[in-house]
Amino acid sequence: MDKIIIDIETSNSFADVGGDQNLKDLNASFVGVYSYNQDKYLSFFEKDFKEFGELLKKTGLIIGFAINRFDIPVMEKYFDFNIRKIENLDILDEIERVLGKRIGLGVLAEANLGAKKTGHGLQAIDMYKEGRMEDLKNYCLNDVKLTKDLYELIKKQKYLMIPNKITSEKKKMEIDFREVEMPITLF
Repeated sequence: MDKIIIDIETSNSFADVGGDQNLKDLNASFVGVYSYNQDKYLSFFEKDFKEFGELLKKTGLIIGFAINRFDIPVMEKYFDFNIRKIENLDILDEIERVLGKRIGLGVLAEANLGAKKTGHGLQAIDMYKEGRMEDLKNYCLNDVKLTKDLYELIKKQKYLMIPNKITSEKKKMEIDFREVEMPITLF
C-alpha cells in the first residue's frame, strides 16, 4: 500500500457556494500528490480524477494539512468508494489537538523550514479561471512539498516551532503522531 501526501485546489470559493456550510458544493480543479511508493510528485487535473481514484485504492495512508476539514469532503463526490475509509493523518488536526487552535501552513513552513507558500487558495481559483494551469499545478505542488517537509520534520524531531503572532517569538510544541499499520488492501 502507498502512503501519499495530498493537497487540492478548487474552481470555486465558499462565497460562490453560499458559505463554508456548503463545503461539498465546491468543485476540485486540481489534486497534487506526493507518492512515497513512487518517490515522486503527481498531478491530477479534473480529467485525471479517475486515475487519482485508482491511486487512492492502492493507498493505505493519506497525509495532508486540513484534509479532514477541506480536501477529503470536497473530493468525496468524485469517487464510487468511500475515501474516508482510507486512514489519514491530518497535520493540522494534530497541531490543533496539542495547541488548542489552528495555525496556517505558511506560518509553520516559514517558522520551521524557512520556506514560504507561493500564494493562497483564492489565487488558485483565479489561476484556474484564467486557464493558467501550469501556475495552478506549481502552486499546489509547492503546498504538497511544504506539507511533506513538515511531516518528515515532525517524524524526525517530534516537535514544531510555533511563532507567536504578536511577538514572533517561537515556542517548541511537541508532536508525536503514530502512523497506523497500513492494511493490505481496502478495495
